[in-house]
Amino acid sequence: MVGRAVAARLDELGHEVAIGTRNPEQTLSRTEPDAMGTPAFTPWQRANSGVELLSYSEAGAHGEVVINATNGANSLAALEATGGRNLAGKVLIDIALALDFSEGMPPKLLIASDDSLAEQIQRTYPEARVVKTLNTIFCDVMVNPSRVPGAHNVFVAGNDESAKTTAKSILNEFGWPSEATLDLGGIEVARSVELYMPLYFTLHGVLGTFDFNIAMVRTS
Repeated sequence: MVGRAVAARLDELGHEVAIGTRNPEQTLSRTEPDAMGTPAFTPWQRANSGVELLSYSEAGAHGEVVINATNGANSLAALEATGGRNLAGKVLIDIALALDFSEGMPPKLLIASDDSLAEQIQRTYPEARVVKTLNTIFCDVMVNPSRVPGAHNVFVAGNDESAKTTAKSILNEFGWPSEATLDLGGIEVARSVELYMPLYFTLHGVLGTFDFNIAMVRTS
């Protein structure tokens, strides 16, 4: 769901986009929604014909920027299938979350407090230029921040300043004003934005919608 929202928006903006999957033929053969209720891929691709479906390794080789929108519990396995050589030197934007829905909502975090998924990815692929961003927002708001009225914020964290500049440029294209993007620092700060998720899902339960975000308000 998240990957499709981001891919469709990037395609709309004129980027060449490919989605990676373990087995493209198997993905295209499915007709039923997945366990999370996401509709089958084939009808979506018909409506978004500019987006290619490739194997993980082919998609990794294709992209100048790699976006990790996989299930966070399986992100490292997906990136292993993508291949370290295909990730080396590239900006890797991590928007995934390692969530455990086994006990229902709100989900638990599989990684917490002293580590984060983004840090694990950076340690596993030290030549990749990992940037954590967009994980604090529902996918429809990620690519269209105007769904939430007023000024509100998105965060970035990463060790490579050039990579963060690339990520911020994509955020600008999605509609996030430069002043709305808060650079929190190095990749270790990713654990703080990942830890926001219990509150995020609690807010969803209270508000009954995912069309919300948080805004930083401070004195001048």
